[in-house]
Amino acid sequence: MAPLRSFGPGQEAEHPDYAGQYRLESCLGAGGMGVVHLATSASGLRLAIKVVHGEHAADPEFRARFRQEVSAARRVSGAFTAPVVDADPHATLPWMATLFIPGPTLAEQVKRNGAMEAAEVRRLGAGLAEALRDIHRAGVVHRDLKPSNVLLAPDGPKVIDFGISRPTDSDVRTETGKLIGSPPFMAPEQFQRPREVGPAADVFAMGAVLAHAATGRGPFDSNSPYVVAYQVVHNEPDLAGVPDDLVPLILRCLAKDPAERPLPAEVMDALRQPVPASAPRPRIPAQRRSPDETHIGAGPQPRTEPEPEPESEPGSGSGSGSRSRPAASSWVRRRPGRVTVVGVTLVLAAGGAFGVRELTSAGTTTAGPAEASPGTFRPWSTVLGGTQGDGAGAVPPVCTSGGGALYCSAPGVPAARLDPSNGRVLWSYKGEGEGDGGGSAGAKTPPELSGGLLHLTSGSRLTAVDPRSGTQSWEADISAYAAVVHSADTTLLVGGHGTVRALDSATGGERWSTRIGGVGTQWIGGPAGTRSGPGVLYAVTPSADGTATQVSAVSVEGGTVLWTRSAAGNLSPFSAPDGALYLLSTNADQLVDAIVRFDSGKRSARRVSLPTPLDRASAAQSGGVAYLSDVGGSLVAVDTRRAGKNGVGAELWRLETSVSRPSRPVVSGGRVYVTAPDGRLLATDARRGEPLGQTRPRLGGDTARVVAELPRPVVMDGEVFAGAPDGSVFAVDARRPAGW
Repeated sequence: MAPLRSFGPGQEAEHPDYAGQYRLESCLGAGGMGVVHLATSASGLRLAIKVVHGEHAADPEFRARFRQEVSAARRVSGAFTAPVVDADPHATLPWMATLFIPGPTLAEQVKRNGAMEAAEVRRLGAGLAEALRDIHRAGVVHRDLKPSNVLLAPDGPKVIDFGISRPTDSDVRTETGKLIGSPPFMAPEQFQRPREVGPAADVFAMGAVLAHAATGRGPFDSNSPYVVAYQVVHNEPDLAGVPDDLVPLILRCLAKDPAERPLPAEVMDALRQPVPASAPRPRIPAQRRSPDETHIGAGPQPRTEPEPEPESEPGSGSGSGSRSRPAASSWVRRRPGRVTVVGVTLVLAAGGAFGVRELTSAGTTTAGPAEASPGTFRPWSTVLGGTQGDGAGAVPPVCTSGGGALYCSAPGVPAARLDPSNGRVLWSYKGEGEGDGGGSAGAKTPPELSGGLLHLTSGSRLTAVDPRSGTQSWEADISAYAAVVHSADTTLLVGGHGTVRALDSATGGERWSTRIGGVGTQWIGGPAGTRSGPGVLYAVTPSADGTATQVSAVSVEGGTVLWTRSAAGNLSPFSAPDGALYLLSTNADQLVDAIVRFDSGKRSARRVSLPTPLDRASAAQSGGVAYLSDVGGSLVAVDTRRAGKNGVGAELWRLETSVSRPSRPVVSGGRVYVTAPDGRLLATDARRGEPLGQTRPRLGGDTARVVAELPRPVVMDGEVFAGAPDGSVFAVDARRPAGW
């Protein structure tokens, strides 16, 4: 490879040919802290790899800052940032690899073309506000938002460079005696009280960035950083040249008092604008409201969705809730050696509603009649409970299916049975003495069908109810146990040190009690019993140092250990179909780096490495193919039947969905489904990795809430069901994702 260009004195000798396994192809740019190189991963992903300068790599304080940058970038990795693919902050020259995003920085754009038009500034502001909302939800304050840290990507602005960002729960302090940040875009508190800097500082910086975009200069420009600092703290901003309709909003962002600045969600609302008259508009049917409309629990009103409308033209400006960017959203599909951008336009729909009786007391409540005609499926949405915020954020309903019925839990509603054809609530259960607290706990754990009964885990109680009527069958105290695991007819109460107690799921009676594994043991239900053998449960126990994992097969009938084997790595189970056990392998950096398929017949393990490790990934499998989604929005299909060298060949496809922190994937009917934190449901072709469609966001009235745990979708009889942060359970036609 030709020698890389030097960007500073003493740097010529430190340009490496590789960062980890990645060959560095060319130099994209450099700064005082490091050099950014272009590279390509084994699967064909184009990467931007930041390599730290050697002089800083020898500084322990800088290394701590770089580790913090990697951690912060991973936490916010998603739709509005450059997702982190890999990193090694402990290398001789520390490095971090993110997806390469084509497009200039805002600084380059303004320098080359001058100030932006008012409409462009509004779109930029809406995108930056949405990005900050997502970043702050992850508990991170950027602290250095400026034009050179904003990439103008085809699908909206991306915020990059978290070099001086700080997670709100971080103890790392690097600003002692130093000015950290870029003075023209720093908030007053960054000069006065740097240890007290919070999310409002990023809003101040956003106001300064928008002023720069609108005028070509900052609101506190000076050749001296000391003069700039004085002006930021004491003077009013210079907004001459900023469009009149944007001045009030930018002034609010630049308020000296952090408490007077708007939240990112408020900025998004202020910048939401109508579709221009010359642009084609999406068809939005008028909303019809039933005069006797009520709801179950707390939250917005229920509604029945109309038939899907035709998709609007790209750029039509459809959007909803917190989605304020007028252009169509995009997914980036990546295959080895090529990149294809697939646009997906959101279409809004609002329709008629059906009435149900409000749940007002303990016991069960039956819903009123629905308006949908019998035998005809129409997309529907039913509010079941509401959102519950405790600092962690909203709690969407969680659901499961069985016997042709849909069962859900939500805050204030520990369990309800819904008619899957129209969303009608057939019964609602509220345990005696549980109150809303019990409902909240129930909302985080989906009800489970086992032994012919519906099992509800709420606080310290496990309750089994009749799925046909919602009446209670039995109850057990589970306060002494760390986890509850269900199989076809057995319920396991798992203690923290390997103790496990098996109950008959139908009666609640004890079957057996034993001690298997130890601290950190995870259980998963295996194949049900047949004439040829008993049902099987698997106990998976990683070693204390995480280098090996013990896997035991346990008889459901008597708790007898049938066999035990050991496999390399820190493994956790995610699927146990007939004859196999699938596990995720996590490396020392807490990244998922492989899938292990354990053949229970041969009692042997097959390890399939991932070409690119995934951050906090969850998985599902179908037909030997594992589908993984990670916190940055990557959706990956891996064939566990063939390993290949370093995972090459095993990875069938990779799709960047731009969804930060998606749910665990669900595979059914040749499609992969995930839900997004804003309530969207996304469908992807399981064979080709192509995006097929997505529903509109369902955030509800409080768009600033954070979804702590995302429920995975439920697929049944050609329909897909999902819970959303607005408190609704909704259903769409699995056969027509393009019309969602």
